[in-house]
Amino acid sequence: MTSAHILVVDDEPDIRGLLKEILEDEGFEVSVAENAARARESRRQRRPDLILLDIWMPDTDGITLLKEWTDGTTLDTPVIMMSGHGTVETAVEATRLGAYDFIEKPLSIAKILLTVQRALENASLVSENIGLKRRVQTTSDPIGSSPEMEKLRAAARRIADHKTSVFLSGESGTGKEALARYIHAQGRRAGGRFVNVSVAGLARENPGAELFGIEDDGRVTFGSLELANGGTLFLKDIADMDSSTQARLLSALENQAFLRVGGRDPVTIDVRIVASTRRNLAELVADGQFREDLYYHLNVLPLNVPPLRERRGDIDELIEHFPQAFAAQEGLPRRAFPPPVRARLHDYDWPGNIRELKNFIQRLLILGGSGPVEVAEINAMLGLHAEAGGEPLLPGFDLPLREAREQFEKAYLEYQLRHFNGSVSRVSERAGIERTHLYRKLRSLGIEPKRSKASGDE
Repeated sequence: MTSAHILVVDDEPDIRGLLKEILEDEGFEVSVAENAARARESRRQRRPDLILLDIWMPDTDGITLLKEWTDGTTLDTPVIMMSGHGTVETAVEATRLGAYDFIEKPLSIAKILLTVQRALENASLVSENIGLKRRVQTTSDPIGSSPEMEKLRAAARRIADHKTSVFLSGESGTGKEALARYIHAQGRRAGGRFVNVSVAGLARENPGAELFGIEDDGRVTFGSLELANGGTLFLKDIADMDSSTQARLLSALENQAFLRVGGRDPVTIDVRIVASTRRNLAELVADGQFREDLYYHLNVLPLNVPPLRERRGDIDELIEHFPQAFAAQEGLPRRAFPPPVRARLHDYDWPGNIRELKNFIQRLLILGGSGPVEVAEINAMLGLHAEAGGEPLLPGFDLPLREAREQFEKAYLEYQLRHFNGSVSRVSERAGIERTHLYRKLRSLGIEPKRSKASGDE
């Protein structure tokens, strides 16, 4: 990983020199600027990871510069303000504008180093928390101990320290992002940022702006390539990238430099690319829908993530993981998954893979009761009637006839209510049961039509 890049902005040469020397001794890369004009230029040339900014300068004061960089939004780089003539009002204004801290001169070297370290750590935590809010899985390790997953993790560890691009293929929902995070965490770039970009979600009118950033009248908006400098850029659904952006990305990867949208000077980067797709990219290349040269640049280290139906041994661990995650993050009830229930979940093919299983478990916890999960719930929620071999997927074969009939009736009526979005009248017509008798039957089986309507909406 590259070391953090710090920009020191101060009009006093002695202070600039002292801070540069001390910070470089601590292993940081340091750029210096004697005024606002030079600070703007230095920031435009290369995005800093942290800025030490003096308030009183001859051309433009630090507060004005801070307002310019904020521009009504949050700062993309932590800023520590410095001043020998600061007031409480100035400190409050700097904090309101998003400055991380305010340090008075004469500077305490110990305080400077401590504040710098905390600011960088805080920026890293903020970036990681944004990623955590977008995913339920709170571990960077792909879940599963099946031979297929052990082999995949071993391959990921072998390639983690290389800068070469990694290409992840596999069906939707198999956990390609989790594997990309694992590769990042296992290598030398683990201390850098992991930036996740959904190619399908790039703005249609200007898709290059999010990747490459923008320069407009001296103002700079940093793109994902710069934000990932020293770390990893994960390009999800790379097959959805338009041809113009493909050409710009290829140039950036070959030269490790690019121009921002509206920019005039190249920006150098040190970024590892991990790209993923659920589609057959080789076929798209053959059909002329994806650039062949970019494909070969990305496909140096290919890894295929197998679907869940080919690694059913991981289902038990996923069944353990997701309820715990939902209980901790959303306060959902903890429910036991008895062996017959696990067996039924093992039997299902999960065409949506891990994502489908995760969503399925979430629905079970939201819509189900507080007791152990029942096979009837699984069958009803999956809408299963028979296995491929013809054996009926009905509950209660090991029960007395009366109890087995009750379980079947409960599963049948729950399924019909979901199918008709909770409409008792339509279920009455389908089942051939008079509505008054149907209401009695539902009450006797402990079924709530309103809850079934909510399940149908889901």
